[in-house]
Amino acid sequence: MSEGLIMADRELLLSLLTNLETEMREMDLWETQSPPAPAFESQLPFFYDTMNFGQWLQWVFVARFRAILEGQHPLPPNCEVAPMAEEYFAELDVYSDPVVGLLRRFDEEFK
Repeated sequence: MSEGLIMADRELLLSLLTNLETEMREMDLWETQSPPAPAFESQLPFFYDTMNFGQWLQWVFVARFRAILEGQHPLPPNCEVAPMAEEYFAELDVYSDPVVGLLRRFDEEFK
């Protein structure tokens, strides 16, 4: 479906990213300081060896998808980030339903 996404779908994805940022800010998960440059060189999924999942969402997932969408670059063939979010937030004592729900909706656009 990635090749067939129309402009409205890209707009929807951008809207979901904006809402995700808003929810993360409300949860105090949005950081003002970027992780150090070497943290971005990780080869592991979700950069789990160099960032926590919240950092990865902000500095990698949101940033890269915004660049892809705004630059009209081809979209990846799939997106499966919600399961990792569920796992990560299950260990934190925070109300994460809005963030997880937005990520589920984002993932659904690739199915």
